[in-house]
Parts: sequence; structure tokens; C-alpha cells
Amino acid sequence: MNDETRKFDAAPGGDPQSPHEVLVAVYRALEEKGYDPIRQLVGYLISGEPAYIPRHNNARAIIRKVPRDDLIEHLLTYYLEREGLGEARR
Repeated sequence: MNDETRKFDAAPGGDPQSPHEVLVAVYRALEEKGYDPIRQLVGYLISGEPAYIPRHNNARAIIRKVPRDDLIEHLLTYYLEREGLGEARR
């Protein structure tokens, strides 16, 4: 009988799923490639052009799994929460 606690991984293969996880993974991939992550992410979020995101660490495929409006909503909600402006929707 194994009495150890198991950790459930909701994302088989380790791919990020939530907007937060996606943004963190893509940010790190952009940094690793030497890009300015903020400028690249802004370019992608404004234009929808996937060329702003490299294929490094599968970042381009990962970011396309979450709709851009969900990413923007997550960023705005996070910022406004940090500023103490209302309760966030999740």
C-alpha cells in the first residue's frame, strides 16, 4: 500500500493551461532568446501576429492555446487587483 500523496497534473505533458501559466512560460522563453519580453508580448497582444513569439520552448504554440482577449483580461484583472480597485472576476 502506497501512503504517499500524489500530485494531480491537470496538464498532461506539462503544457501551461491558465493565462497566468501561459504568460510566465512565454515570458521566460522570450528572455532566454534575448528578446524584450514586454515589447514582444505587447506586439502579439495588439496585433495577434504569432511571429512576435518565438518557437523556442514551444512558446508560440503555448500562447496560441489561450485566446488573446483572455490574456488581456487576465493582465488587466491582475493589475487592478494589485491597485486595490475592486474585486477581480475569475
